[in-house]
Amino acid sequence: MNTHESIEYKKSVAELYSRRSRSYDRSEWHDRMARNIVDYAEIKSGSKVLDIATGTGMVAFYAASKTGSDGAVIGIDISEGMIQISNTKLKSSEFSNIKFEIGDGETLAYEDKSFDYIFCGSVLIWMTDLQSALVHWRSKLKDTGKVGFHAFSENAFVSGVVAQSVLEKFGVSYLMNKPTGSVEKCEKLLTQAGYRNIDIKIDADGNYISKEDALNSWVTATHPAPGQFPHPMSTMTEKQISEAQSDFEREIEMLNTNRGIWNDMTTYYVFGKK
Repeated sequence: MNTHESIEYKKSVAELYSRRSRSYDRSEWHDRMARNIVDYAEIKSGSKVLDIATGTGMVAFYAASKTGSDGAVIGIDISEGMIQISNTKLKSSEFSNIKFEIGDGETLAYEDKSFDYIFCGSVLIWMTDLQSALVHWRSKLKDTGKVGFHAFSENAFVSGVVAQSVLEKFGVSYLMNKPTGSVEKCEKLLTQAGYRNIDIKIDADGNYISKEDALNSWVTATHPAPGQFPHPMSTMTEKQISEAQSDFEREIEMLNTNRGIWNDMTTYYVFGKK
């Protein structure tokens, strides 16, 4: 991705999450993951924490309850909508140790060795260069610091998995969770970025969803593709896209049962020390 493409890509991601900002807090699943990553990290009182892609501040608020008044939490996001929601929540809270601001996780405007913990909940795959991002974050950690992020199995989110399979038949590679889709891949990313004492906790999550919900999650070129720009479907003709969607619908129908369609949501909680 060149500089111009990176700017356009990040703009499209920021706009996507700004549109989602007002309903984001309705997700019990996101809140549960936020609490899990903080609990697994075992934050010490007085710590300084950076929450990258903070969204509506789920990780940041919970982390702030662990650091205590002697600690500090900064939450950054490229989405103005998300930061507006976070700051609105902050004003009505009792926390005085949190700050939310617009910021790009790939170009952090903080001094080296500033943080005890750096978190990135669910969003690592949206970075333009995963390896470079992890190396960059490591430089901002104190010598005893720890990074933590969420990742998902390659088989997670059934609609995306089916869409990937269908698009491959048309020569289109749609990455989604693939770069971090296994324990081995996560370990390799952290090792190559210089981290040690890697610890990965696996939450074998999932649920049944309706066929209608699965069908409504068909991918389109108007929705940003994690880590890819231009969108990988932009090379397809209208006829190919129509054929691919028809194939997708047939595959989804074959997966349907009397309970619905199983939607794997296996989550990895990935940690590494500097």
